[in-house]
Amino acid sequence: MVQAYILIQTEVGKAAAVAEAISEIPGVTQAEDVTGPYDVIVRAEANNVDELGKLVVAQIQGVRGITRTLTCPIVHI
Repeated sequence: MVQAYILIQTEVGKAAAVAEAISEIPGVTQAEDVTGPYDVIVRAEANNVDELGKLVVAQIQGVRGITRTLTCPIVHI
């Protein structure tokens, strides 16, 4: 299982709607609108890195109102 935080920048005024839409996507375990340099922070999981990439590119980035994403895989050291 691969888990990651996905940091998202949105169009002005779209953070709450983006977080709500993303929270409905299978594989997303949490989506919160926040303040700071990013507007939404998402926690997601997938079976492997390839599936995580597909989740981000094919589903999350397709949500209307997103301008940029940064995916940060979780590592256990």
